[in-house]
Amino acid sequence: MYLKEGCSLLLKVQKPIIPFLLNTNLNLPQPPNPPTTEIKESYVVKRLRQEPCVPLALHFFKSITNSNLFKHTPLTFEVMIRKLAVDGQVDSVQYLLQQMKLQGFRCSEDLFVNVISVYRQVGLSERAVEMFYRIKEFGCDPSVKIYNHVLDILLGENRVQMIYKVYRDMKRDGFEPNVFTYNVLLKALCKNSKVEGAQKLLVEMSNKGCSPDAVSYTTVISSMCELGLVKEGRELAARFEPVVSVYNALINGLCKDGDYRDAFEVMREMVEKGLSPNVISYSTLINALCSFGETELSFSLMAQMLKRGCHPNVHTLSSLVKGCFVRGTSSSDALDLWSSMIRGFELQPNVVAFNTLVQGLCSHGDMEKAMSVFSHMERNGCSPNIRTYGSLINGFAKRGSLQGAVDTWNKMLTSGCSPNVVVYTSMVEALCRHSKFREVESLIEIMCKENCAPSVATFNAFIKGLCDAGRLDWAEKVFIQMEQQYKYPPNIVTYNELLDGLSKANRIEEAYGLTREISKRGVEWSSSTYNTLLHGSCSAGLPWIALQLAGRMVVDGKSPDEITRNMIVLAYCKLRKAERAVQMLDRVSCGGRKSWPDVISYTNVIWGLCSSNSREDAVILLERMISERIVPSVATWNVLVRCFIIDDSNLSS
Repeated sequence: MYLKEGCSLLLKVQKPIIPFLLNTNLNLPQPPNPPTTEIKESYVVKRLRQEPCVPLALHFFKSITNSNLFKHTPLTFEVMIRKLAVDGQVDSVQYLLQQMKLQGFRCSEDLFVNVISVYRQVGLSERAVEMFYRIKEFGCDPSVKIYNHVLDILLGENRVQMIYKVYRDMKRDGFEPNVFTYNVLLKALCKNSKVEGAQKLLVEMSNKGCSPDAVSYTTVISSMCELGLVKEGRELAARFEPVVSVYNALINGLCKDGDYRDAFEVMREMVEKGLSPNVISYSTLINALCSFGETELSFSLMAQMLKRGCHPNVHTLSSLVKGCFVRGTSSSDALDLWSSMIRGFELQPNVVAFNTLVQGLCSHGDMEKAMSVFSHMERNGCSPNIRTYGSLINGFAKRGSLQGAVDTWNKMLTSGCSPNVVVYTSMVEALCRHSKFREVESLIEIMCKENCAPSVATFNAFIKGLCDAGRLDWAEKVFIQMEQQYKYPPNIVTYNELLDGLSKANRIEEAYGLTREISKRGVEWSSSTYNTLLHGSCSAGLPWIALQLAGRMVVDGKSPDEITRNMIVLAYCKLRKAERAVQMLDRVSCGGRKSWPDVISYTNVIWGLCSSNSREDAVILLERMISERIVPSVATWNVLVRCFIIDDSNLSS
């Protein structure tokens, strides 16, 4: 698909089939002809182990079998099977096992563990279990070690019911579970949020003389913290000898709950009990502090970390860089921190660290530096992933650079990275900002063909773009299509975009008609819903409706924000009740609120006072505004100039 004005959007790169040219002069290593005299086992074992190419090793294995100069032994079979297992060649492993069986060779415990591990590599846990239950066919007896490996394979695919069955069979066969066995069971229970069962299993372990280890407790407490049971996790941790990994789980749980003060308390407790916090302990807490914008505190913690001889890692770097952007630090400062930490601590940034930096730069609109980091990333052998490309496309979209978004999109596809629904949605936003609505329709069709179904957010972006461009009829068609064709019910964001479009088009009656549908469907109004209608009502000359709506908002339990207050002030002024608006400003100023009133609030009230022929009061309010260090805007001055010009012209006439 091609865009106008020279922008081409390659929505799908059709890679040509590269012909497989087989050169007959390739210098591939060829297996030497086997000796013509009798071959020793040691020679075969050595050749098989030293051969790096698995197909050549297998060729050699077969060739000496056919030469009648050597009869394979259990050891040579085992070496070859191990080699095939590492290479994930399930069928070949199965074939050689059958040959061993036919020749009457027994399969050792270690070899059988290798065999069932092959099935784990290729994600065939059921075949691993089938193979396990045929174990005696191959002359191998089950053991605790083999049972544990089977259980671990099943855990990897979360096959809980099969885990329980194999565990019951293990006990039936008279094998006593060891700590590894119990840890697999604990992980299975916790993976499925069954922490009560996991706690009971800890008790069972102790009762049977198998003491839980650090892995056991860390598994259970980590799961409890993930489920919000941090307090209970701390109580459980108090019952046994403390270990660093358990404390790290508690710190992580508290940080996820936003309770970094208690996380500091847990860290102090660690030190008091003679445990040294490690890089995970510090990095987890630093990450939480940075997420809350507590950058200075996070740097203080890193200083303490260095003082204790614990050096930061890449995760620490990512957290601190993220903190810089959350706090609003300049891009240059974030890049300086990045460079100094990499040099000072000899860190090798991974894709997660690079993505944090790229996303931060994009969120600040510094696309040139973001692209520079992207290029540096590639030069350093760190392959960008979907998050990297997604951040760049979203950054270009927000900046209004369609060409930048398209170039990044095409580079992403050329590199073999397939877009996900988030990236598609960012591309929809970029196209909508340039009114490329037909291209958006084509893009959504391609999403469906590529088995990447559009989300509600995708349609919301499309509807917003249409509403912003005044294409309300088209937006309403997409709204209907979204539900009827794609089976996505609209959410409150969808409705808010339509309400905003209708309000801006001064179709306030239709907007209120839409609110009845919202209520009928049981969709809860958001603060944005109220603010959109407040603005629309004031713009349509219905300030009394706006005030009624503000009252309903409070009754509905929604807290008014700065936008709400500005709309209420405007409504009072339009009703020629500027004194009420001034009272609102007075109440808020007495309360010590920092973010409101703002320049819009003051400008609205000054306009209201001027409209009520109270220009002296308007000037007093202007002086108060300046004294509060709120800089008047062009709109503020325009209101005052018009007021004085009109008054002066009236006096002269």
